[in-house]
Amino acid sequence: MFAWNYLEWGGAQMYFLGIARRLKGRASIRFVLPKGTGSQFLDFCEDAGFEVEFLERHADLLPAPGIRRKIERHYRKLTCELELVGHLRRFEPAKTLIHVELSPWQSILAIAALARRFATCSTMHNRLPDVPGWRRSLWRAKFRVAAMLRRYRLFASNCDARESLRPVAAAEWVERIPVTFTNIDPDEIGSASSGGRDWRKEHSVSEDAFVVVTVGQFIDRKGRWETAEAAAILRKRGENIVFVWVTNSEIPAGDLDRLASFGAADSFRLVRSEEAGASHLELMRFVRQADAFVLASHVEGLPIALLEAMALGVPSVSTRVNAIPEAVIDGETGLIVEPRDPESLADAVMRLKGDRPLAERLAAAGREKVIAEFNEIAVTEVAWKAYTEVFGGLR
Repeated sequence: MFAWNYLEWGGAQMYFLGIARRLKGRASIRFVLPKGTGSQFLDFCEDAGFEVEFLERHADLLPAPGIRRKIERHYRKLTCELELVGHLRRFEPAKTLIHVELSPWQSILAIAALARRFATCSTMHNRLPDVPGWRRSLWRAKFRVAAMLRRYRLFASNCDARESLRPVAAAEWVERIPVTFTNIDPDEIGSASSGGRDWRKEHSVSEDAFVVVTVGQFIDRKGRWETAEAAAILRKRGENIVFVWVTNSEIPAGDLDRLASFGAADSFRLVRSEEAGASHLELMRFVRQADAFVLASHVEGLPIALLEAMALGVPSVSTRVNAIPEAVIDGETGLIVEPRDPESLADAVMRLKGDRPLAERLAAAGREKVIAEFNEIAVTEVAWKAYTEVFGGLR
């Protein structure tokens, strides 16, 4: 069982989908997720032949600036977790392992309730944030509880996330956390290496334009405004460079107004993910046709969209945050810039545009590294070993 209780989907869900695909034949697979989940992800599940069950409620992940909003969001979180646990408890413990998208520092009661009855796993995708001392002490207490749960195992999808646990969890427990890297499907990458629609023509992008693609939620932590500003900077320099941001996010009118204020309408375009490709394979073929890939994140785990672009042989630029340098080595497998620096981002894009040998060298090295180190075949074997251990109640 792969389960979560929020509507937004992205790299974490593709991580689950990749592991699930590789487990077909070893176990029956079922997804549990809330009503209202994006149709594109549901199509991915249907294409893979997985059963899907729905929860009535979904968690509220929107910012909570005031005390009242914080209380409302926390209450909704608790009711959603109660529904999730209640739904999953209908299944037979002797036959069921649950990989749930809940974190022990936020949802230890829900995890403990599941782990009393089932073999239970969850995955940490991002490093722990810096928090006040009182909250860090509370987290230490929660991790002590997590370490006592005999039928629970925490995974980390990158080394940076696991290392961030050392100040709040026992060293021996941290050492036992399997690293199941965010990963790509090498077979799908091979299929995506050819074919695909001529989307430049579909979106009226000139053949001689240098096209930079980003794939991800259109949110602040993904560096959306820095990317838009970089597009505006390059437009003012007279460069024929078009930025295309592919997203499944709903874009509020206020965000569209702010985009317009950059004065780069011809140079920065938003494309809905379903327009880029009805299937994940089509979406990757869309990315493959780009001249460069950019992800200017402020906070990040190890983003699957970046790994897929690198595996497709697209030279990539990203930021020096969290786990990204585990894949993007500056000047070797891609280019690294500091976060929140649109001028440096624009300059990095210009380096790729103006130095074709450099772009080709980075693309080849990036592809080789990702396919060798971040592929779902190897990751699934690590996950399966941990699944079988925790299913047997081993620690």
